[in-house]
Amino acid sequence: MAYKALYRKYRPTTFDEVAGQRHIVKTIKNALATGKIAHAYLFAGPRGTGKTTMAKLLAKALNCDEGVGHQCNACKNCLAINEGTHPDVLEIDAASNNGVDEVRDLIDKVKYSTILGKYKVYIIDEVHMMTTGAFNALLKTLEEPPEHVIFVLATTEPHKILPTILSRCQRYDFSKVSDDDIRGRVRDILEQENIVYNESAINLIISLSEGGMRDALSILDQVLAYSGNRLIEEDVLDIFALESTAEKVDLLTSIGRGDVTDVLERLKSYIARGTDIKRLTDDLLVLLKDILIYKTTNRFDFIEQLSKSEIQALGNLFDDKQTIDIIDILMNALKDYKNVSSITPIFEVMLLKLTSLKFRKRETTQIAKESGESKIIEDKLSKNDAEIPPIAIPIKEETKIEKPLENHESKEETLFSFNSVVLDNEPIILDNTERDENFFINDELMIKIMAISKKEIKTNLLDNWKNIKQLNGHPTLDKASMLLIDGHPLVAGSKVLILEYPLDKSVVKVNTQSNQKDIQSVVFNIFNKKMFVYAVSRKDSIRLQKLYMDLVQLNKLPKSNEIHLDFKGE
Repeated sequence: MAYKALYRKYRPTTFDEVAGQRHIVKTIKNALATGKIAHAYLFAGPRGTGKTTMAKLLAKALNCDEGVGHQCNACKNCLAINEGTHPDVLEIDAASNNGVDEVRDLIDKVKYSTILGKYKVYIIDEVHMMTTGAFNALLKTLEEPPEHVIFVLATTEPHKILPTILSRCQRYDFSKVSDDDIRGRVRDILEQENIVYNESAINLIISLSEGGMRDALSILDQVLAYSGNRLIEEDVLDIFALESTAEKVDLLTSIGRGDVTDVLERLKSYIARGTDIKRLTDDLLVLLKDILIYKTTNRFDFIEQLSKSEIQALGNLFDDKQTIDIIDILMNALKDYKNVSSITPIFEVMLLKLTSLKFRKRETTQIAKESGESKIIEDKLSKNDAEIPPIAIPIKEETKIEKPLENHESKEETLFSFNSVVLDNEPIILDNTERDENFFINDELMIKIMAISKKEIKTNLLDNWKNIKQLNGHPTLDKASMLLIDGHPLVAGSKVLILEYPLDKSVVKVNTQSNQKDIQSVVFNIFNKKMFVYAVSRKDSIRLQKLYMDLVQLNKLPKSNEIHLDFKGE
C-alpha cells in the first residue's frame, strides 16, 4: 500500500478530534442537533487550519446512517466519505474549475437526487479563484438550492468573494491553531507512531508551522523521513537551516560585548550553512522581546523561548534603552528585507549596527573625558549669547555673512564652504543645481565620503543627537533644529555629515542651499563641529549601504588616503 502522509492519515474523523476551532465545532454541532442547517456555508481562514476537514465532517454528520449529527465511521456513508469515494459528497477545486461553463455543468447536476446519502454536499475549495461570471452563474442556485443540496465554500481570501455571494452564506472564520493544540496533536501522533521525541523539537515544528495544523504535520513528516524513528531538535535545525536557541543567545552575547570579530565569524558560518536569515532575524526579535518583558515585569511566566539564567545573563549586557534600540533595528531590517533581492548585506550591516551599540557608551565617555567636549556642549547651551560662527552654504565663491544670533557684535568672516572632493588630485565638483537651489551628491561621490567617514565622530553624534532639542524655540535656529532632530546620522567625517530621513520632503529641505546656514549653525552649537550637512532618504540609504558593502567585498572601495575634502574658508 502506498505511503499516506501524516496529515491525511490522521485527518480528524469526528468533530471531537479537531484541533482548535472550538467555537465553530460547537456552533455546527448545535445547529445539527436542533435541525437548523443552512443551505450554504463559507469557511474562511489561513491555510491548514481545518476548513476542508470541517466541511467533510459536516458532510459525514449529514449523511451518517445513525442520523443527522452522528459520525459513526462504520456505516457505508461514513466509510465512503473517509475514503473520498462518496458519490454525493463532491469536492471541487475552484482554482482549476473557475469558469462559467464548469459552474453551469455543476448547476445542471444539482437538481438530481442523491445516490447513497440523505444530502448532496458540494465542497468548493479556494472559491475566491472563481471568475465574476462564474460567481454570477452560481448566485441563484446558491440562494435557493434544492432541499437535499448543501454548499460549503472554503477560502483563504474571503475579501475576494463577491458581496452577493457572501450575503447568501453562513460564514465561519477559522483562526490559526494555538501552540498548545498543535503540541497536543503532534504528541498524540508521535505516540501512536512509536516515535522517540524531545519537546524542543516539537517547539521548533510549532514555530515553523505558524498556526497551521497541516503545515505542522507536513514538517513532522519531512523530519521523520530524514531522521527515521526519532524526532530531535538537531534534525529540525539541519533540515530547515535554522540556528539553535543556544547559538542565538551566543550571538546576542557577542553583540552585547561588542565583539565584532566573533559576530562576523558567526555571520560567515550562517552564510556557509545557508541559514534562513529572515527567520533568524525573527527569532532574535522574540528573544529580545523576552528580555524586555522580563526586565520590565520580572515575570518569567510571560517568557516564550529563554530560560531564566539566559535572560538574566543577557539582561546584564543590555539596559532597557539598548534592548529597545536593538528591537527597533531588527524591525527596520525586516522591513528592508522586502525591498531588496538579497537580504544578506542588510543583515550584515544590521549586525554591525547592533555590535556598535555597546561601543557607543564607552567611546563617547572616553572622548568626553579626553577632550572635555561634554562640558563645552553644556556651556554653549547654557549661554544665551553663545557665539555661532558664520558658516557658509556650499557655493563656489567666497561670501561674507553676519552672525545668525542676536545680542552680539557683528563680525565678518570668510564662509566655510564645501567646494569639492579631490581624488588623486583630480577635483570632483558638487552639482549645485541653480534652478531649484538644491544640492545633489551622486553615488560615486557619496561612496568616497563614506570611505573617509570616522566611526568615533558618528557615535558621538548619535549619543548626543537629542541635545539638538535644546535649540527648539530659538528665535533663528528653531526650524533648523526641528528639521535636524528628525534625521538619523548615517555617515560622519571631520567635515561632512550625511543624515538619513524617512520622509522625502525632509530630505529636500535639508538639501536646500538657503537652509544650510542655519543647519550648520545648529550642528556647531551642539557639537562644536563645522560640518557640511547633506540628507538622503531611507530608500537611498539602504541602496548606498548595500553598494558600499559590495565594494568592500570586491575590494574596490576607494582608499581613504587618496581622498581629500577641499573646503573654502578654512
